[in-house]
Amino acid sequence: MSGLTGAGLAVPKTIKLFIDGAFVRTESGRSFPVFEAKSKKLYANLCQASRKDLRNAVTAAQAAQSGWAGRSAYNRSQILYRMAEMAESKRAEFVELLKTTLGYDESSSQAVFDRTLDSFVYYAGFADKYQQLAGSENPVSSPHYNFTCSEPVGVVGLIASESFQLDRLVAQMCAVICSGNSLVVLMEEEGAALLGPLSEVFATSDLPKGVINLLSGYTEELSPIFGDHMEIQSLCYQGTDNQVLAKLREAAAENMKRVATSPEDNLGLENILRFVEFKTVWHPVGS
Repeated sequence: MSGLTGAGLAVPKTIKLFIDGAFVRTESGRSFPVFEAKSKKLYANLCQASRKDLRNAVTAAQAAQSGWAGRSAYNRSQILYRMAEMAESKRAEFVELLKTTLGYDESSSQAVFDRTLDSFVYYAGFADKYQQLAGSENPVSSPHYNFTCSEPVGVVGLIASESFQLDRLVAQMCAVICSGNSLVVLMEEEGAALLGPLSEVFATSDLPKGVINLLSGYTEELSPIFGDHMEIQSLCYQGTDNQVLAKLREAAAENMKRVATSPEDNLGLENILRFVEFKTVWHPVGS
């Protein structure tokens, strides 16, 4: 790009938050820099989400959750698969970002992105099948038909690891939303530049606004709000700081929200079941 003086002038990106289906700036006006890997060359400025931004994201997720859960499992599956299609169309951008901001080589970047695509497709396939595996028909000693089925917990908060892994983050996001939950995600400095293409994937995949909300910011500032917020029904903490985890669990006890940690395997039925509730129904039968 030619500058006013004729010299090449690189213009750093400004990456906004993704709340309620819109790309918005933080209400606080704050930002933080992301540099190219192993250098001090500025790659982008990211919005530093505030407590108010987090609350706005939770409000959006709460408004979207019932409608998302009310869609057919097959439709949720279609949308997750559409995410894979849209992400594939941005492969070059994702791979370049992994190399530029995280220092991956070409083969590692391609492998991570392939695993990310696998996550979208895997949970797209599970969206209309996990209920059959998780539900049950229960024998009872009374004239009733007794069965157990699963329901989404509601709004889930996800705090990404300070050691960023794109495939692990996307796998957890897909596991959460495929059952009908809505989601608020906090991405820290490392890897936060991936918020840009990720939010574009969600914005162009027929996903209803507010189902996924992406924030960039700092765990020490925002994790207490995740723990205290009464409209967040469940939490997933992917980080490794045991003090943060302990504080989240202590705060979560106020409204008995579940706090989960990052699973060992990205793909699996258990990752879905950690964010559903089970309901047992008794239906009278016979005369």
